[in-house]
Amino acid sequence: YLKTYNKQLILALVLLIINVLMTVVEPFLLGLAITEITQNVVDIARGAEGAAINYEYIITILIVYVIRGFIVQGTNYGSNVYITIAVQNMTRDLRDDIIRKIHRLPVAYFDRNQFGDILGRITSDVETVSHSLQQGIIQVTTAFFSIIFVTIMMLTLNWQLALIVFISMPISYFVAQSVVKISQQHFKKQADVLGRMNGFVQENFTGFNIIRLYGREDSSVEEFRTITGELADIGFKASFLSSLMMPLVSVVSHLAYLVVAVVGGMFTIAGRLTVGNLQAFTQYVWQVNQPMQMLSQLTGLLQAAAAAINRVLEVIDETDEDQSFSDSMDIGFEGDVDFDDVSFSYSPDNPLIQNFNVNVSPGETIAIVGPTGAGKTTLINLLMRFYDVDSGKITVEGKDIRTLSRQEYRSLFGMVLQDTWLFEGSIKENLRFGNLAATDKEIIEAAEVANVDHFIRTLPGGYDMVMNEESSNISQGQKQLLTI
Repeated sequence: YLKTYNKQLILALVLLIINVLMTVVEPFLLGLAITEITQNVVDIARGAEGAAINYEYIITILIVYVIRGFIVQGTNYGSNVYITIAVQNMTRDLRDDIIRKIHRLPVAYFDRNQFGDILGRITSDVETVSHSLQQGIIQVTTAFFSIIFVTIMMLTLNWQLALIVFISMPISYFVAQSVVKISQQHFKKQADVLGRMNGFVQENFTGFNIIRLYGREDSSVEEFRTITGELADIGFKASFLSSLMMPLVSVVSHLAYLVVAVVGGMFTIAGRLTVGNLQAFTQYVWQVNQPMQMLSQLTGLLQAAAAAINRVLEVIDETDEDQSFSDSMDIGFEGDVDFDDVSFSYSPDNPLIQNFNVNVSPGETIAIVGPTGAGKTTLINLLMRFYDVDSGKITVEGKDIRTLSRQEYRSLFGMVLQDTWLFEGSIKENLRFGNLAATDKEIIEAAEVANVDHFIRTLPGGYDMVMNEESSNISQGQKQLLTI
């Protein structure tokens, strides 16, 4: 997804590299000034002839140091701007693809998954990925090039001291990897439980009146506490384990700093290292270990992002509803429907419909009657091609519906669902939902047929009255009439 914004990413990375280079140069510049001052101060104290501090040299170093500071701030600002552009546009593309994917998924997917969990993948999981990339790209790049440039500077100053630091780096890496391996599984569980909690909240808010009606408030609260308790427990383990990384890496860093300080001091006394370079080297110890600590701090964020992007990609990688067709409805639709030896089951272990046959002739009105679980809704699901039959076939006007375009085929039907649903917007917009080309006159004629025209005209604003998000500003019966 980020490949689309290569230009912005490359610009950001170039600015980041310049930023890191200027940051790494800082201790070396200060070391030059300190060496100039300390050596001349010692010579002056000894009464050496001609000993004096070269103020022109020091001023030149300070000017370079100030220019370096401006470059650091400018590149830091620019890299953040370009990274933000790339990541935010990537996030938009990702969300757009998820929404498009949602519309291509079969109904069976939504039967298997909670709406709240799907919603969590679209919202909170994508936001986690966005936030992590925003922080991660900058900090990981900074850490990587910091280690490279600092390594070069340390080798330039003193390879023996550099060797001490190099020994500490794989130890830090090993410690970090060990913690990551243990904590990653907890971050995955945390993302899954969070999705379950979102599903529970969505379900309970949608069915809030039912919960109140049957006095299930206490049990609902208790169930929610169970889920949040599990989330808190897993979240604690994930956060605690990932937070161990920084102190453990810091211990290694402090030990390396201590050894460098002692050995470097001995080298300075022996005249093998200047005071300024010793000062620079001790700063480089922190600069090379700081990226390790930075990566340690990022671990929790990156692990959460890894779990989140996997959940998002699970949706994107789902198999689309089959849209292939080999025939078209090029004849008038009269209403001749046949179920020919149809067998179907949602699960192979639980047969539901076996060798079912029925013929519906044009003009007939058919009522499907039977006990709960007999398969009434399933017949409609099969007729609408929300699911396809396991064997046999369903024909309309003699054509097997599996050979027809789903979209073209479904446009032949009118369907009033058991659960009424109206979208946020005006009544007129809701009534036009089935046919966006319908004129106002056609909308009113349809409303008159459904015996809802008079009721609409009594509402404030009439056909232009805006329904709220839950359509709670009209009654349930009125919603049913509008749905019809």
